[in-house]
Order: sequence, then structure tokens, then C-alpha cells
Amino acid sequence: MLLEIENVSVEVEERLVVQGVSLAVDRGEVHVLLGPNGSGKTTLLRAIMGLPGYRVEGRLLFEGRELNGLKPHERARLGIALMHQNPRPLSVKLSHLAREISRRFGTPLDVLRDFALDSLMEREAFKGFSGGEAKKAELALTILQRPKLAMLDEPDSGVDLESLKVVGRAINRLAEGGAGVLLVTHTGAIIEYLRRVTAAHVIVRGRIVASGDAETVLEAVKRKGYEALARGGIP
Repeated sequence: MLLEIENVSVEVEERLVVQGVSLAVDRGEVHVLLGPNGSGKTTLLRAIMGLPGYRVEGRLLFEGRELNGLKPHERARLGIALMHQNPRPLSVKLSHLAREISRRFGTPLDVLRDFALDSLMEREAFKGFSGGEAKKAELALTILQRPKLAMLDEPDSGVDLESLKVVGRAINRLAEGGAGVLLVTHTGAIIEYLRRVTAAHVIVRGRIVASGDAETVLEAVKRKGYEALARGGIP
């Protein structure tokens, strides 16, 4: 198994945000985390990445190895990548950033061709980018890292339809190349553009309250809403 999350709870500033979550993601699988804002989705991804300020209890295993205690850069070396929801603007050109990541991970830059980033490459990374531009650029940089596990935080938020199609194709390519994908979404819009979703999970107030195939889970969310699912699950 690629990633195993066993009874994980996460505290942020002494506040319990994620409670007793268990989940497993294997190579080539796509798992979708749905939930309202503030439900703990982003917190879970950041805890898996080992970012500072997130106190974790429970077990995080990557290819059978304990992640607890490893720094973010050590987890990145193992093959874990996190695409942030809102990447902060940088003072380095996107082209320089892409070349450095390409050199470090030995990935040819031609993988960027599908993202139509030519007009952005000589601009400072993420500075003044539209929502769609930022999502495409960060996902492209994530793919350059050749991750074994790609964690994507709301790749469908603030994105126009054309960019959403590009993002969907890129996620499909990640999974078909053997990467495990753990994807956070608030609306579920991206699911339509994914060829195969292994499972969808609903997280409310830090707990997974429902899991199942993506079509069933998304339909239940649309029909009942997150709070009703938290009370009664999927019938």
C-alpha cells in the first residue's frame, strides 16, 4: 500500500481539526475528499506533508514507512507532493522554477506542453495569475516532481471550464502513470473530468462520515447535503 492513514487526529493551535481518520491510497488510485469549508480536508493534506504547526496523533505510513517525525523536504524526497489551494506569489520566474524542478527530479520540460503556459513562463510565479492560470501552473510543477503520491487541494476552485478540462487530463495522466492521488474538492466539479475515481469520502467536522463510489457519494451530497450525511450517512 502506498499511503496508509490509521486513526489520525490533527490539532492546529490546540484545536482538534481532524478526528480519527483512517484511509488508504494505493498506486494508480484516485481518492476524492469532499466536505464543507473548515471540515479538515486541507488540514489532513498538510499534516500528511508534515508542514509545521500541525500536531498529529495516529499513524501515517508511506510505502510501509512511518512518516511521523519526518520533515516536509524528507517526505518530498520519498515522493510525496502537495499542490496548495492558493499558491503564494514568488519573486522567481515560472520558467526558472520549472527548470530547477526539472533538473532536480530528472523530468523533461516537455511534460508542460499540455498546460499552455507559454504566456506565463517569463512572469514571476503566481504573481497576478488568474485562478485557472495558478491551478494549471502549480499542477504542472507538481507533475514535474514525478510524485508517487500527489495531494491536490481544491484544483477545481476558481477555475474556468477550459482550465478544468486541462486539470482533469493532468490528474488522469498522474494516475495512469502509477501515482496515487488524494484530491480535495468542495464542489465535486472536477469529478466529471476524471476517467476513474477509486472512492470518494465525505469529511464533516474532521471526521469521515461517508465513503463509497464517487457517483453515489456525489449524488448523496447533492440530494441531502453534508450535514444530513453526517447525521445519517448514505442510505
